[in-house]
Amino acid sequence: MLHLNRYQHLKQITVKCFSSIHVKTDKHAQLFFSRTFALAELRKSWHSTYSLIGDKNIILMGPPGAGKTTIGRIIGQKLGCCVIDVDDDILEKTWNMSVSEKLQDVGNEQFLEEEGKAVLNLSASGSVISLTGSNPMHDASMWHLKKNGIIIYLDVPLTDIISRLQSMKIDRIVGQNFGTPMKDLLKFRRQYYKKWYDARVFCESGTSPEKIADKVLDAVKRYQDVDSETFISTRHVYPKECEQKVSTKFFSEAVIEGLASDGGLFVPEKEFPKFNCGEWKSLVGATYIEKAQILLERCIHPADIPAARLGEMIETAYGENFACSKIAPVRHLSGNQFILELFHGPTGSFKDLSLQLMPHIFAHCIPPNCNYMILVATSGDTGSAVLNGFSRLNKNDKQRIGVVTFFPENGVSDFQKAQIVGSQRENGWVVGVESDFDFCQTAVKRIFKDSDFTGFLTVEYGTILSSANSINWGRLLPQVVYHASAYLDLVSQGFISFGSPVDVCIPTGNFGNILAAVYAKMMGIPIRKFICASNQNHVLTDFIKTGHYDLRERKLAQTFSPSIDILKPSNLERHLYLVANKDGQLMTKLFNQLENQHHFQIEKILVEKLQQDFVADWCSEEECLEAIRSTYNTSGYILDPHTAVAKVVADRMQDKTCPVIISYTAHYSKFAPAVMQALKIEEINQTSSSQLYLLGSYNALPPPHGALLERMKQQEKMEYQVCAADLNVLKSHVEKRIQNQFIVKFSE
Repeated sequence: MLHLNRYQHLKQITVKCFSSIHVKTDKHAQLFFSRTFALAELRKSWHSTYSLIGDKNIILMGPPGAGKTTIGRIIGQKLGCCVIDVDDDILEKTWNMSVSEKLQDVGNEQFLEEEGKAVLNLSASGSVISLTGSNPMHDASMWHLKKNGIIIYLDVPLTDIISRLQSMKIDRIVGQNFGTPMKDLLKFRRQYYKKWYDARVFCESGTSPEKIADKVLDAVKRYQDVDSETFISTRHVYPKECEQKVSTKFFSEAVIEGLASDGGLFVPEKEFPKFNCGEWKSLVGATYIEKAQILLERCIHPADIPAARLGEMIETAYGENFACSKIAPVRHLSGNQFILELFHGPTGSFKDLSLQLMPHIFAHCIPPNCNYMILVATSGDTGSAVLNGFSRLNKNDKQRIGVVTFFPENGVSDFQKAQIVGSQRENGWVVGVESDFDFCQTAVKRIFKDSDFTGFLTVEYGTILSSANSINWGRLLPQVVYHASAYLDLVSQGFISFGSPVDVCIPTGNFGNILAAVYAKMMGIPIRKFICASNQNHVLTDFIKTGHYDLRERKLAQTFSPSIDILKPSNLERHLYLVANKDGQLMTKLFNQLENQHHFQIEKILVEKLQQDFVADWCSEEECLEAIRSTYNTSGYILDPHTAVAKVVADRMQDKTCPVIISYTAHYSKFAPAVMQALKIEEINQTSSSQLYLLGSYNALPPPHGALLERMKQQEKMEYQVCAADLNVLKSHVEKRIQNQFIVKFSE
């Protein structure tokens, strides 16, 4: 009864949370409980609907030639259960003729209908059922099967399927008209397979049926064990044996809550899922959407987001919103240096790669009839990306999810500010703060930890706070995909063979981007070194070199690369937690010391362990501009200031014995004055739109960003609030926005 354990666990957490706030009326208490228990009830219902227990069937689905019949028989032998092959045991016995004869006799459409009717008469329990390749094209029969089973999709490479069909001398399958290539029809059918499956088994080339059968059983076991993939705080402390077990969260809870109640960040309790070499090789040449779905399915349990729903979210996020069909293409710059272009999203920065997806994940995870206000601190690019992403939700979700973005009033570029302010929508607002990003981020964390304030908002307005910065696991996780994709693209383009190492060099501010690359390595991507590139605010570089994190007498400098003008990178805590062998007590000690004394020192053994994978250096303002200028002069390619910082550090720190992938984190149009200064263009004192058009006239690479140009055309002066660097003032803005969006609905 694992699902019920989840339900009881959620109830205990809610009661504990509820006891810490003041409930004004019975009506408020009833509403609070009903909304908080909604998520638990959803998981309870998941138990009865989807869990594979007792008399449930294992249903194997996939294209013709996927090996469903053979694998089904092997699984049947292992489990000692009945095996049903739909072709042999249902269709041919019902029709008294072969499937090929029936297809020839009645044609494609009538065949599908009669095949579906035959399957609707199937009644089985505790069996292994091997479907035909065309069963998933009949909705009624698939719903019938799904009610009493778990559907496993055997995802076999297309080239393998075609080769098998040729060896079996099969030249026609259901739905194939004269002149239609087999490859095109198999691709067309994938939409039906994606609609129905509960779990995917990735069948890399050359894998034996016995190994695939084992993978099917592993997938079924994972699907059953909904409590196996949990998250804990980086500041957790494992209690003594006689005490209660450490508090854990499920993926959906970690996404909803954003920040752990003890001030730590959520991380997986167990290791990241790892792909073997054959599985990675099978992904070479796959589209970004295909890679994203396969990778994220392994990281998100279907009890949190069913695979089919996750696929819909991914297709929505990366479908028409990106200017480049490759989403995050890799371009050869020169020598052993490659550029990972992460700016093709609607707001022109790498934040789009996660923030076009994360809002859909968040909306799915929150309980129905609950209101959420997302608090965001931005150093420049996150703000517009969050506002854009959450504005693309459907009408119902926008009514129950609002966004408040805090940004340093004088700490972002003019274009970034115009973009953030111009991204306000009916469910998103911005507030300029007369301080720096570190204050904004610290203030947001303190608001989350203020149980009196958060409890007041829940009881008074029926609203719960959450985050969309990379402190939120749902925001960080999608970034793993583009680091894996970049490596696979280098393999696909013939620059390396799979298994050859690469380095990555990333302009680093809040440590989320480079941490996502660490997680990609944990999943099996052979990254050798992580090169951390800083600007004049080089606290991370100093820490990686010395192990001493020291903010005393250090003031934040404003630079040409404002998105990494950060002195307190939140995600460093997640990485130190890994380096320190998941020592939550040490994390609590270190980051409390940083908060109170503004510095900490880690032990020599941890410094050495950190330096096994990480190297770091920083770049001056002059070096940044020179890198932009020299790169353009030699290659006709324009870097933005953040990428220029990474280029300088890569030139200095990388030993050229393997390729280095440099993350291009935001389109240069967003930093036009700095780029124009670097290129010695005299007409700097123009409007932002004029600067963009002037840079576009250079016919350089990468080309102008169409969405940014269009945004500047439509830009109207929008009002926004500016406030002092005072925590109570920020709280008042949060409450005001909650009143504006939710108070009327809540009072009803």
